[in-house]
Amino acid sequence: MHTDRERCVRAVQSKDARFDGWFYTAVLTTRIYCRPSCPAVPPKPENMTFYPSAAACQQAGFRACKRCRPDTSPGSPEWNQRADLVARAMRLIGDGVVDREGVPGLAARLGYSTRQIERQLLAELGAGPLALARAQRAQTARLLIETTGLPMADIAFAAGFSSIRTFNDTVREVFALSPSELRARLPRQTVAAPGVLSLRLPFRAPLNPDNLFGHLAATAIPGVEEWRDGAYRRTLRLPYGHGIVALTPRPDHIACRLSLSDMRDLAVAISRCRRMLDLDADPVAVDDQLRTDPVLAPLVDKAPGRRVPRTVDEAEFAVRAVLGQQVSTAAARTHAARLVTAHGEAVEDPEGGLTHLFPAPEALAALDPESLAMPRTRRTTFTTLVRQLAERSIHLGVESDWEETRARLLALPGFGPWTVDVIAMRALGDPDAFLPTDLGIRRAAQELGLPSTPAALTARAAAWRPWRAYAVQYLWATDSHPINFLPV
Repeated sequence: MHTDRERCVRAVQSKDARFDGWFYTAVLTTRIYCRPSCPAVPPKPENMTFYPSAAACQQAGFRACKRCRPDTSPGSPEWNQRADLVARAMRLIGDGVVDREGVPGLAARLGYSTRQIERQLLAELGAGPLALARAQRAQTARLLIETTGLPMADIAFAAGFSSIRTFNDTVREVFALSPSELRARLPRQTVAAPGVLSLRLPFRAPLNPDNLFGHLAATAIPGVEEWRDGAYRRTLRLPYGHGIVALTPRPDHIACRLSLSDMRDLAVAISRCRRMLDLDADPVAVDDQLRTDPVLAPLVDKAPGRRVPRTVDEAEFAVRAVLGQQVSTAAARTHAARLVTAHGEAVEDPEGGLTHLFPAPEALAALDPESLAMPRTRRTTFTTLVRQLAERSIHLGVESDWEETRARLLALPGFGPWTVDVIAMRALGDPDAFLPTDLGIRRAAQELGLPSTPAALTARAAAWRPWRAYAVQYLWATDSHPINFLPV
């Protein structure tokens, strides 16, 4: 996108918010960089240059605009719709892997050398993994400075900096203000309880919250998830500890209230919540493609901006997909709740009714199979999956190669196309995953006059690529199932 100068100039001059996160505008005369929708008077085209990432702007010596705050833009939708090396690396960097494991850890997870990773990221994003992670640390630091009363030393280490000096230098370089000056610019406000943060998660409009929050609430596991006071709440298993998040849909953002046992998990928690709610999607591109089908067009026009409800924990979702095989939503929730009570880690939730983290694969692999109240064949499917997840024979994560993981899952006993594709859609994040054998999809197809047999429907759906997972959301919306409606 950033290489198409004419298109970028038009986006900046029209202040088109759709392109926020796709590219950044650096102004040669002021040495600042902005998001395309910056409310300031656009600079002259000859004074604009464009970069694919905030990190590239910072490396080139530009500082973030104090007015439009480009560091708070939605993430680029590129990284969620692609499965190549760069996209997988960006998802891992967003999940904090470089801060925890360094560039060698990033390379090991992807199966490439550090030199290959650096070369590819530099070629496409204008910055290497260390610079990209540094930009993320700066953004995390700003969030903590502006939303907590933590001492600056605590913020420095919570944001992932190795020293207070590096923290001070980075914040001053990126934002042209010292950490103390950033905090002093804010109006005095009531400081939240220790470990509690209130944030705004941006997204590209439109966003239809009905199926997104309706699905999460309707399938919520008691003790792990709940719908309370207009918010979806759940527990989070994080690298350094655990957390509880409350997510509330608003017209122009998602209100996010985070309670963390360790502040070092902030960036990871935000990244996983954004991924679960599919907030970095480009709904205009998706809906424009689906509208080309005359059958889908009325569904899209009626409620545009549907997102794919995803997950904060890929292994957890795979386990839940197996529990949900050939049973109702209520029965699947009952099975999952029993596992949570028996094997989940207890947590405290002063603000609601959450009680446990979902059990880790290692805990589920150690349980007695005879204690599972399910048919023997599904019991075998369950125990095989959790054993392979615990042993890392199968790894489900943001860095997963979608096709390779599909093949590995299909090789497991009891894994058919529906189970594999629902995991690909909601856990792996494949935007083109499709469920032609799903009963709800077949009913919708029949009602709308689409082919209802899996083979014929798959052939018709070729025109919806690469957004078939979003087409699934619109087809499901023709049903009166609770997953399609916000709880009251």
